[in-house]
Amino acid sequence: MTGGAAPPLLEVRDLSVVFPPRRGRPAMRAVDKVSFDIAPGETLGLVGESGSGKTTTGRAILQLQPATSGSVRLLGRDLGALPRGEMRAMRRHMQFVLQNPYSSLHPRMTVARILAEPLAVHGTVPKSRIAERVAELMTLVNMDPKAVSRYPHEFSGGQRQRIVIARALAVNPDFVVCDEPVSALDVRTQAQIVDLLRDLQDKLKLSYLFIAHDLAIVRAVAHRVAVMYGGSIVELGSAADVYDRPAHPYTRNLLDAVPIPDPAKQRAKLAAPAADPDFHGRGNVAGPCILGEDHGAAGTPEWHAIAPGHAISCRFWPPGAAPPRNA
Repeated sequence: MTGGAAPPLLEVRDLSVVFPPRRGRPAMRAVDKVSFDIAPGETLGLVGESGSGKTTTGRAILQLQPATSGSVRLLGRDLGALPRGEMRAMRRHMQFVLQNPYSSLHPRMTVARILAEPLAVHGTVPKSRIAERVAELMTLVNMDPKAVSRYPHEFSGGQRQRIVIARALAVNPDFVVCDEPVSALDVRTQAQIVDLLRDLQDKLKLSYLFIAHDLAIVRAVAHRVAVMYGGSIVELGSAADVYDRPAHPYTRNLLDAVPIPDPAKQRAKLAAPAADPDFHGRGNVAGPCILGEDHGAAGTPEWHAIAPGHAISCRFWPPGAAPPRNA
C-alpha cells in the first residue's frame, strides 16, 4: 500500500531479520516479513512497544543491520544487491536521525567539523564551499551559524538534536529514518523539533520513516501509520484510520494504554472492562482476529482490508470455530 499515486520512493518487501543463537539462547526473529512503501514527501509512522522490532526494521532498511531475507528498494534500486562502492554512493540518499542527541555527536569535534565530515566523504560540494554549506545547514535548522566553532557539550539537548538533523541533511538525502528523535527531550523542545521536521519536509520534499513509541507525536507528524507487534506489522493505514478507527486488537490495546490528561476520564477509563483480546471484524472481515506471539503456530497471518488503504494482519477463524490451542 502506498500513500499516493506517485511511484514509491522506498519499497520494503518481506523484510526479515533473524539473530542467530548465542550463549545457549535460541535464534530470535526480530523482524518478520515486513512490507510497506513510502511515497515521495510522505511520513510513515512506525509504532509499537519496546522490543517490537521498530529500530531493527529501520536499521535493516538502511543496510546497517544485515537482513536475513526480503528486499529494500530505494529510488528503484535494490540496496541488498548493490556492490560496496555503489552502496556507499547510495548512502547519500538515505540518512539516520538517532534517538539520543547526547551520544550521537562526537564530543571532541566542533560543530563545523561534524557538519563538514559528510560533505567531505560524499564530495557533494567543493572544498572551497564547505564552510558556506555548513553555515547554510545551521540556518536551515534555525541555529546561529556563528556557533559552529563550539563543541556539542556547549549546547542544550534540543540544540544538539538540531545539529544531528543538520548533519543528516548535509548531503541532500531523499529519505530519512527518524528513530525516536524526540524521546530524550522535554515536551516543549519535542514540539519545536517536530515542527522543524515538518517544515524541512515541506521545504526539501523529504520522506520519513518516523519510529516512536509516543503515539501523540506520531499522530502529529505521520501521514500513514504502521503498527508493529512481535516483529510484524499488524495494522497499516492513514493516521486518521488507525487512531480513530483502530481495527486490530493490539492497536486498540495500545491506544487504550495512553493516559488521559483529565483525571476523572482517566479513572473512568481504568475502571472500564478490559478489551477482549479477540476482535470480531467489521465489513468484509468475518470471524475473530486472534492475537498471539507465535505467528507460526497457525500459519502466516493474512492481510484483510478494513477500508480502502486500511488493512490488518490477522489469523481469522470461521464464527463459532475454536482456534488452535497455541494460537
